[in-house]
Amino acid sequence: MENLIVPAQESGERIDALLARQDQVRSRSAAAKLLEAGLVTLNGAPVRKNYRTAAGDLFTVVLPDPAPARAMAQSIPLDVVYEDADVIVVNKPRGLVVHPAAGHPDGTLVNALLAHCGGSLSGVGGELRPGIVHRIDKDTSGLIIAAKNDRAHEALSAQLKDRTLSRVYDAVCHGGFHDDAGAVDAPIGRDPRNRQRMAVTDKNSRPAVTHWQVLTRYAKHTYIRCRLETGRTHQIRVHMAYTGHPLLGDTVYGGRRDKGLQTQCLHARGLKFIHPTTGEPIRLWTDLPDWFQEVLGKLGPPL
Repeated sequence: MENLIVPAQESGERIDALLARQDQVRSRSAAAKLLEAGLVTLNGAPVRKNYRTAAGDLFTVVLPDPAPARAMAQSIPLDVVYEDADVIVVNKPRGLVVHPAAGHPDGTLVNALLAHCGGSLSGVGGELRPGIVHRIDKDTSGLIIAAKNDRAHEALSAQLKDRTLSRVYDAVCHGGFHDDAGAVDAPIGRDPRNRQRMAVTDKNSRPAVTHWQVLTRYAKHTYIRCRLETGRTHQIRVHMAYTGHPLLGDTVYGGRRDKGLQTQCLHARGLKFIHPTTGEPIRLWTDLPDWFQEVLGKLGPPL
């Protein structure tokens, strides 16, 4: 059971749309199923999917356990950037969930990897997360690495901890930055006021560091590049909102839905790791997806 408090900036939104952006739900159809089953209540009464929320509404959401005990292989197209006997790196499209969870039992990256790799994935992540070393949000696109065997998985997980596995993201933020580069060093944990979100907080949090660099300045937005020193949930989204520059389209953390963008403007652009067998450094880079380039084209002329 989870509690969901409606923040002021999301007042007036339909409850099914608000639920669909929560990590535990992840889609409009999954939100509709919860609402139709009477698993979402307000003051003890079931809520209809077209209910318009008000600031401060406190919803109780009963989340069923994930349906599958084991993820099944599904034929889903993959953009494979790198692959060998130990690892596979995929350029994940925006909207694709990484692993099965409540509300998303299939149709995920894991289901696609099981089909592509013929079941040859590490078991370290468990039955529902085979091969998954790290994850990125459903609505974040870009590079993600998976391990094909336990030895590779353990080596890559160790690199995440000692920071030899590094990730670079491109993002568009609201507002202008005073400096050309900097770092946000602020701990991240569950938001004490809304357990569906993360926040910069000293309570039950973990250290988090995000390095950022301005790439292009626009009249009302800034195109930046971020390098993660740590890998907390929603780290870039939380840190940029904390600095007063939420990501364009990220309404969960204070961004606005303009330029036709319904989700956060964030793309995992680069990935560097040490190959678990050869010991050689692997550096991978991906082009900006079309949707990201279209957003940049709508921001006006660079300053």
